[in-house]
Amino acid sequence: MTHLPLRPVLAASIAVFRDGKVLLAQRAKAPALGLYSLPGGRIEPGETLRDGVLRELKEEVGLVADVVGFIDHVEHIEHGPDGTLNAHAVIAAFAGHWRAGEAMLSDEVSDILWVDPFAPGDLPMTRGLHDVLARAADLISGRAA
Repeated sequence: MTHLPLRPVLAASIAVFRDGKVLLAQRAKAPALGLYSLPGGRIEPGETLRDGVLRELKEEVGLVADVVGFIDHVEHIEHGPDGTLNAHAVIAAFAGHWRAGEAMLSDEVSDILWVDPFAPGDLPMTRGLHDVLARAADLISGRAA
């Protein structure tokens, strides 16, 4: 039996841009198994959000990026069929520019795509990702409010 923490998990993700495209990673593990999302994961104790998201980016897909800025926070709350809380994470979403490395699969990522942030297609994606991608693209291009 899995026991949930007493508090939500703190995580971070990053929309990495290269040549006008943004990287999406298909999750190979729960939660969000099979869905496309941004690379990211849990923040370790004593780690800043920025350091944590860059570590997760390197671990999950082998890339190095420069963080441009913070987009927003996203809450992921998942309940089972009986209403039991299965997961609760608060995810700090960042946007950044690719700096080095070639995207690669890992035990946490089963597919990688570089897509147009405004037209990612009919991919199965995590809730709210369309909005995060649009806001990230605006931040990267300097159009953010």
